[in-house]
Amino acid sequence: MSRILVVDDDPHIREVVRFALEQAHHEVIEATNGLEAISVSKSSSPDLIILDVMMPELDGTEACRQIRATSNVPIIMLSSRDEEFDRVLGLEIGADDYVVKPFSPRELVARVKAQLRRLNLDSAPKAEAERFQVGRIVLDVEAFEVCVDDKKVELTATEFAVLRTLLRRPRKVFTRDELMQQAYDVHTVVSDRTIDSHVRHLREKFSEFGVDPVETVHGVGYRASSVQ
Repeated sequence: MSRILVVDDDPHIREVVRFALEQAHHEVIEATNGLEAISVSKSSSPDLIILDVMMPELDGTEACRQIRATSNVPIIMLSSRDEEFDRVLGLEIGADDYVVKPFSPRELVARVKAQLRRLNLDSAPKAEAERFQVGRIVLDVEAFEVCVDDKKVELTATEFAVLRTLLRRPRKVFTRDELMQQAYDVHTVVSDRTIDSHVRHLREKFSEFGVDPVETVHGVGYRASSVQ
């Protein structure tokens, strides 16, 4: 059973989400604002956070930013705003997915399951062990671990999925659509800027090791970098 933190100032939304998640056999804990979300996240160590954007005390965007500074727990943002800027902003500050209100509880549960599956936290059978090495980068799927010269690089679940896709077939050039299909297990309507944001985060995290893990193929997409 996975522990899910649901953060929303609307008690009706929390009730609907709690019911759907408990029906899917998850444990649910709640918070009503961003400040409380940060506190509960530290004290309860949830396996995943569902985080509303518009809240009192501290909004979800800033709460996500602060949680992400110390934790790689999967975060799904909830918002009544469907503007591309808002979706991209949520992903750029470290969220793994973005769901627009009103939403289908069934779809939300599917997205939760997709995020947990990458961390091997749900009850689905584990995938066969996979280990890839390209240059100085080593990715271990079973351990959910990426290292450069034996030094661990902390990645979110979505960043890990993007890098795993690239390293699995290092010579292949992936379009943005192909990478998004691999990074998300359920259909998500996103723009090209979404995958660009994940690639930028990967480059930032690997830069301290003097490594650029992704090569841009202009007009096509991305592939694993052969120069590391």
